[in-house]
Amino acid sequence: MVCAFFGHKDTPQAVYPIIKENIEKLIVQEGVVRFMVGNQGAFDRMVLAVLRELKQFYPYIVFEVVLAYMPTKKQEYDYFSEAETLLPEGIESVPKRFAISWRNRWMVQQAQIVVCYVTHTWGGAAQFAEYARRQGKQIINRANAE
Repeated sequence: MVCAFFGHKDTPQAVYPIIKENIEKLIVQEGVVRFMVGNQGAFDRMVLAVLRELKQFYPYIVFEVVLAYMPTKKQEYDYFSEAETLLPEGIESVPKRFAISWRNRWMVQQAQIVVCYVTHTWGGAAQFAEYARRQGKQIINRANAE
């Protein structure tokens, strides 16, 4: 099973333990072994930190930072390594201004489960959580867990 993540770029750090508990349940109870996360904000950074931490206890899990475009500066790699990244095939032909949306749709298509942190109905996280719902994906909104 594959799980993708979408959340607000300003997600509070207090959500970290909620995300950790949820991801561990997905691994142990649901059999999720592959995780895909973006690289656009605080939620993505928290998810990546949790996945790195849990990889120590569940070495068989795989996680990827799915890029919308290649970073152009070294500092854009500050919180993930090049080995942790995935650039979806076909994204190279997408205009840069549409690349994040294209990447997010691609992630939804790969996943069976989408974990999100959505507190309002506007913005990319809400848009792609709703897209995933319309695609029949299992949606887990961690904003409801606070």
